[in-house]
Amino acid sequence: MSPAKRIVICGGGAIGASIAWFLSSRGAQPIVIERHAVAGSASGKSGGFLARDWCRGSALDALARRSFDLHAALADTLGNPWCYRRLATYAGHGTENGRELGPAPRPWLSGRVEITGRLGSPETTAVVEPRAFTTGLMKAAEAKGATLRLGTVVGLIRRPDGAVQGVVLESGETVEADAVVIAMGPWSILATQWLPLAAVYGYKGHSLVFDTGAATGSEALFLEYEEASGEVLSPEIFPRADGTTWACAISSTAALPIDPAGVLGDEGAHARLETMCRTLSPVLAAAPIVARQACFRPVTEDGLPMIASVKGVAGAYVATGHNVWGILNAPATGEAMAELILDGAARHVDLSPFTPERLPRFDPARLRG
Repeated sequence: MSPAKRIVICGGGAIGASIAWFLSSRGAQPIVIERHAVAGSASGKSGGFLARDWCRGSALDALARRSFDLHAALADTLGNPWCYRRLATYAGHGTENGRELGPAPRPWLSGRVEITGRLGSPETTAVVEPRAFTTGLMKAAEAKGATLRLGTVVGLIRRPDGAVQGVVLESGETVEADAVVIAMGPWSILATQWLPLAAVYGYKGHSLVFDTGAATGSEALFLEYEEASGEVLSPEIFPRADGTTWACAISSTAALPIDPAGVLGDEGAHARLETMCRTLSPVLAAAPIVARQACFRPVTEDGLPMIASVKGVAGAYVATGHNVWGILNAPATGEAMAELILDGAARHVDLSPFTPERLPRFDPARLRG
């Protein structure tokens, strides 16, 4: 395929922005169509945690290792506007109950936290500010010729032979293209109305972002935490180089709204998170909260993403369903999709585990029922 081909990318999250970057870097003309905002959903609200080898032994291992290395390279190449930094990562546990577990293990943590082991080193774990990463990569792609458009894709244009010719927007406008990529996160399930695809579901998470400045350490925490009620949560706390600290612990299977702008937090979820964070850290207890967030991460039935051409539909591609590793695996996914579209095959990562055909096709009638 000529590198001057037009490729429509449906979705302006980290996956879509990464695909746009790698396509535009090779002279293609990607057009990203986003209905809400670039990084407006999970790509702007996630923790931004990166791990090189945490997927070892799984089908994601090669993708994750390649992507971890690409994150470092992109930060160097593009000036690191998204605050990429390496850090150490630790496991531990904490409690809301009155007892102290011992002396505070770090100046920024309370005595109700005990560190039990190291999970990663600066050679194997890192963090980015995910909204800045996604918007920064999109701007870099635009500087190389990519186009960003606001709009809602509601269908595909087909050629007489069934091949994709472009997309139809909710406004009635059409955008012609030589290829179309579905990269809409959990909203990719809407594309089952146009293409033979497996389902992508949304799993809801809640998070808080604190303005901590330089008061926290350059280290990530994965804890087990007992609430006063006896319920056990699994908080993740990531201090970031932009002076914020991100924390999560509460997920749910709430219904995915059709409009990404309609995502709201579950009742009481952020209050529980705030109590937990202020118990675990005097720094978080004193820090202002700058964001109370909720988002849906995209999950397939087997937990693996779909990164492939769509069988039987020339010019149609899919890149979605990355679960908790969307920010980590965005660069390698973008690189692989650019290779697949422009060269006919991915060169750096084997995509065979990520074909949609490994999963049952979703019946779009269920969306109407």
